[in-house]
Amino acid sequence: MQVNLINISFSINVNILGNAIHTLTTFILSLFLVLCLFKTGYMMLKLSGKRINELKHNFDGKKIGVIGDMMLDGYFWGDVKRVSPEAPVPVLEVEEEFFRFGGAANVALNISTLGSIPFPIGVIGYDNSGSVFKALLKEFNINNNGIITDDSRPTTTKTRVIAGSQHVVRIDKECKDYLNENIQNQLLGYFESIVATLDAIILQDYNKGVLSEELIKKIIDIANEKNVLITVDPKFDNFFAYKNVTVFKPNRKEAEEKFGIKIISSKDVSYAGSKLLEKLEAKYLLLTLGEEGIAVFEKGKKEKRMPTKARNVADVSGAGDTVISTLTLSLAAGANILEASYLANYAGGLVCEEVGIVPIDKEKLFSTISKENK
Repeated sequence: MQVNLINISFSINVNILGNAIHTLTTFILSLFLVLCLFKTGYMMLKLSGKRINELKHNFDGKKIGVIGDMMLDGYFWGDVKRVSPEAPVPVLEVEEEFFRFGGAANVALNISTLGSIPFPIGVIGYDNSGSVFKALLKEFNINNNGIITDDSRPTTTKTRVIAGSQHVVRIDKECKDYLNENIQNQLLGYFESIVATLDAIILQDYNKGVLSEELIKKIIDIANEKNVLITVDPKFDNFFAYKNVTVFKPNRKEAEEKFGIKIISSKDVSYAGSKLLEKLEAKYLLLTLGEEGIAVFEKGKKEKRMPTKARNVADVSGAGDTVISTLTLSLAAGANILEASYLANYAGGLVCEEVGIVPIDKEKLFSTISKENK
């Protein structure tokens, strides 16, 4: 009996010791993670349940103008079982064909799926792709008054041919020439007619000819005159034309090309971000760093970093569209720049887990954030 009691006592003590070691190990690892994030400049932001619900509610009904390159993404999905007798190329037997919004149109769709009202402003061609584009606008109940048909150019379309899980080829149909004066005036006239009703404006530039330097300046001047917040997702051309905006959001590659440097170290990130903020005179600058998250710059304040929220990356296509949409809408809903960046970072991570270009789902975004903040 005495031996049994000793064994029981020893077993209990071992279990207590094991639990204590596990708790201590977890604490040490958590502390190490926090110290690593602190050392590298990364911050850990926590939102209360009340604040999350408040922002979610404030997303509803906001009016967001989306100006830029409207695009269509086409997919031919099927299987290859033979080689063509005409040439040594595979024959794809198409099993599924579908189209989705791309470019600025995908931004507009993200605004819609987040519970707000997008006002897309751009051009399409007088062609079959243009008809498909209009049909998608109708399907998603998106306002089409700002979409101008220009019969001198095609609807910008990227068609992907996929055999099984293998991306075989992409076929692009586009015109990169700037808009003629008549079309540009039509776009600007429509923008001026609605700007006073908008809560925010997004300039989504894919260098397909819509956003010329002249048009960029006019839009920014009008937005600032009307005190409407304006955000920018730039490309390579006209990069430095976007001065005096609320938020400028380049990615690492774009910043590298414009500065002629490689952004590798933490110091490189700080240098590029601070120089861009100064040169463009933006209120805020967000430098997206792929798997390294984002860096947030604000004049007169210390730079902040946020780690990526992508967990199982399947496809990064369209993530930038989702980030600028969520960021802009968050600011319009009353979030500060760190809260807005936090929400946008989560949204971008979530769409990276999906295959193909898909918009963020509002309920999924806020439910995920709520779980992470418990």
